[in-house]
Amino acid sequence: MPPHPVVLRAVARPGAPALTLRPWRPTDAPALVEALRDPVLRRWTSHRVDDEAEAARWIAAQQEGWAAGTRFCFAVTEEGAGPEDAGPEDGGRPGGPLVGQAVLKTAGPGAPTAEVGYWTAAPARGRGVAPRALRALTDWACAAFAPAGLSRLELVHQVDNDASCRVAEKTGYVLDGILPAGPPAFPQEGHRHVRIVTERSRFVTPSNPAPHPAV
Repeated sequence: MPPHPVVLRAVARPGAPALTLRPWRPTDAPALVEALRDPVLRRWTSHRVDDEAEAARWIAAQQEGWAAGTRFCFAVTEEGAGPEDAGPEDGGRPGGPLVGQAVLKTAGPGAPTAEVGYWTAAPARGRGVAPRALRALTDWACAAFAPAGLSRLELVHQVDNDASCRVAEKTGYVLDGILPAGPPAFPQEGHRHVRIVTERSRFVTPSNPAPHPAV
C-alpha cells in the first residue's frame, strides 16, 4: 500500500497554474459542496453532496478508502500564491482553489485491474485540468502498483459524455468496448477505455482496440 498522504503534481501550462493532487481533508467540505452544485457535474457523477454535513461524510469515506487500500481519491487544486493552506500535505507548495478530483479504484492490493476517474469544477474548465490530473494519477498508479501486479487501467464514462471521451484520448486511454446500460445508476450505454501496464511499468495500448463510434 502506498504511504499516506500521497501528493502528486502536474506542471503548469501557458495560462494555467500547476496542479497539486492530494487526499481530501475535512476543510475541503465547503468547496466540495460548491463544486457539486454544478448541473453538469450532477449529470455525470454518481454521488450527491448537497450540504457540508454530507460533504464531511463523503470525505470521511474517501479517507476510509485510503486506509483500506481500495480507493485513492485526490482533491485537485491549482497552486496559488497565498500561504494559508501550504504545508507538508501539499508538498510544501502554496495552496490554491479546488478545481477537480482524480481517483484510482482497485479491488485491493495486488489486483490486476483498477479504474480511474476524474471531474473538473466548472470555473476551471478549459485549462486542461482533467488531462493533466489524469496523467499524474496514471503515472503514479503505474509506479506504485505495477510491481504488485497491476496490469490494466480502465476508464469508464457514459456514451454521450464527449468531453470525458476527449480526455481519455488525450491521455492514451484507448476505447476498448461499449458497456450496456444499467438503469437507474447508468441510464445509457458506456465507453470503456483502457491502458495496459507492461512488466516494465510502461503503457501500451490494446492490440485490437474497438473502433471509435461515430459522434
